[in-house]
Amino acid sequence: MAITVLDPEKEYEIVAGQPEEKTMGGARHGGIGARLLIRLGSYVETQRLGGVYGPDTSFQIGPNERLPDVAFVAADRIPPEGEPEGMWPFAPDLAVEILSPTDLYEKVSGTMREYFAAGVRQVWVISPQYKTVSMYQSPTQVRILTAEDELIGDEMLPGFRCRLRELFQPPTRV
Repeated sequence: MAITVLDPEKEYEIVAGQPEEKTMGGARHGGIGARLLIRLGSYVETQRLGGVYGPDTSFQIGPNERLPDVAFVAADRIPPEGEPEGMWPFAPDLAVEILSPTDLYEKVSGTMREYFAAGVRQVWVISPQYKTVSMYQSPTQVRILTAEDELIGDEMLPGFRCRLRELFQPPTRV
């Protein structure tokens, strides 16, 4: 039996019992994720809706361990003892995937279906290239927003609002 040596500088999801490298998307990918984390995290914390987690937090998604770029867990699902030391043993309520230039549609679609099968209530797929956010309520029910739209929370994130152009806007010099 061959021993797999994992690169400690990379992140891996466990898919079908095997490590699968999670492709790092670069600065634009990371910037969009950070801007969403700041806005969503601040709102969720202020409203005491639950917890928001970044791309190094793993969740049990069926038999797999996944690392969404951004995730939200509703307050009523966080156990009394708080956040686990390691992986969340269940799926988040919201999973956000930010597309990397090398992502294939089939792979992203498969991951999204896994999320819904595991109990995720909503999946947002962000395309930095096209400046869109596809908000999935189910694998077949989607609403596509452009940079000119505003992301508005539903019953899961009541009152949350974010202008998408702010997510796609890189930092500027003063």
